Amino acid sequence: MDHSRDDKHPRAFEPTVFILNIVLAVLGAIIGMQIITTLGVTPNTALIGVLVAIGLSRLPGSIFSRYRSIHRQNLAQSNISCSTFAAANSLLLPIGIPYLFGMPDMIIPMLIGATMGMLIDTAMLYWFFDSRIFPGSAAWPPGVAAAEAIYAGDEGGKRAKFLLWGSIIGLAGSYLKIPMSALGVAFIGNIWALSMFGAGLIIRGYSTSIFGIDINKLYIPHGMMIGAGLVAGLQIIAILVKGRKNATESAAATSNDYTRDDREVGRGLAKGFALYVAAAVILAAMGGLYTLMAPGQMLGWILFAAVSCIMAELIVGLSAMHAGWFPAFATTLIFLVIGIIIGFPPVALALLVGFIASGGPAFADAGYDLKAGWMLRRGMDHAGEMEGRWQQILAAVTGSIVALIMVLLFYKVYFSQNLVPPVDRVFVATIKAGIDASVIQNLLIWAVPGAIIQLLGGSSRQMGIMLATGLLILNPNAGYAVLAGIIIRIILIRLKGQEAETPMTIMAAGFIAGDAIYSFVDSAFRAKWK
Repeated sequence: MDHSRDDKHPRAFEPTVFILNIVLAVLGAIIGMQIITTLGVTPNTALIGVLVAIGLSRLPGSIFSRYRSIHRQNLAQSNISCSTFAAANSLLLPIGIPYLFGMPDMIIPMLIGATMGMLIDTAMLYWFFDSRIFPGSAAWPPGVAAAEAIYAGDEGGKRAKFLLWGSIIGLAGSYLKIPMSALGVAFIGNIWALSMFGAGLIIRGYSTSIFGIDINKLYIPHGMMIGAGLVAGLQIIAILVKGRKNATESAAATSNDYTRDDREVGRGLAKGFALYVAAAVILAAMGGLYTLMAPGQMLGWILFAAVSCIMAELIVGLSAMHAGWFPAFATTLIFLVIGIIIGFPPVALALLVGFIASGGPAFADAGYDLKAGWMLRRGMDHAGEMEGRWQQILAAVTGSIVALIMVLLFYKVYFSQNLVPPVDRVFVATIKAGIDASVIQNLLIWAVPGAIIQLLGGSSRQMGIMLATGLLILNPNAGYAVLAGIIIRIILIRLKGQEAETPMTIMAAGFIAGDAIYSFVDSAFRAKWK
């Protein structure tokens, strides 16, 4: 069915869209800051944007009728979700680190550095999305949920019924403490990747009772992620090199399947690295790091910061694409530990960890939003798809700028009440405590199996990355839900054939939507009364 509807894609800066997006961005920023400081998590507010836009579209008047456009609804959800993650993860979290370190004069430099990291990551996702590395056809589960919610509001019928029942089941299951988003993800994502993810979740959950050790305290998951991440980076480089060698063939092949060919991705990677180097230089200058390190060490810090930001975004992005979950905090901790091993001074480490933390969530969240838009624009030609994608980026940047203003206005209010994202205390404690030789040994040892598993699985399955992602997250029930969902999915496909895929996807989107709505309401209630 052609869902393009509009002859021309709506603009992010047209008054109807822009005014709503400013209001939603303010709301998203408040939600993000409040919940990350009180509970340590960030809710996905994309569905809130969808529901607001759909609600406005039902009001009388020609102005409100414009919100019936599925593409304007997509711009609204892109804006509020970006604002939420930007305010919470990309901006407030990084500046909490120098605050806890007793360096209030570093808060504004860190905020500027974090803003640069956030915007570079958003740009890189735009350059990478719907390529062989990050295909639009991949899972991106929260994006599927947002798109299906918009479809249901637009079409009604069977699609709406499937989504409604899925959402009701998702709400009920979440109330009963069943990880419904994990169950839904199993109906959408790559089975190999999700099987490794589920296995990792279960192993992490029962490592103490089964093996008698806490694998997290021994940095075993971190070591596996280092090995898997390095191989994943090499696999991506291999794809780009192969594409460059077979430029004509590659362009012809990728033009049919993707909107970004390998050469565009290669240029995007080069531009991203250059921008990260420039941002690291600016951050180092503002933070006065040249007074703490020799020129050689300073150059090493700049290059390490740039490479770490890119590696972190790739790890977070691949996890988000396949599972809808991403270990952003744990991934940042990995590069912090490596920075400690290298021997950077504490102030340089504090700025480094904030800089790295600023980008990954922005990359993942933009991926979810562009996936939703990619689904909604299926009836458009290449030019329409690219125009719509660009308008989504503009809506996201609008949300980011509003988030920056909100953080500037309110960070002192939170910090004065000792309300800081809890993970910041982990980062600061790690910097102050340092790392002993046994940790380094474990990182090196466990990097080997992580690398081997990633190599065996290949770039399409990302088995090493997904196993390490599961090992980094303490939620064994989610592991059971993922594996149960995979079994149900296999059984249904064998019984019903491929015709079962669409109803399963819509029901899965409902599970994820119901879980997201319940988690949002529950988090908001607990944040209010904490």
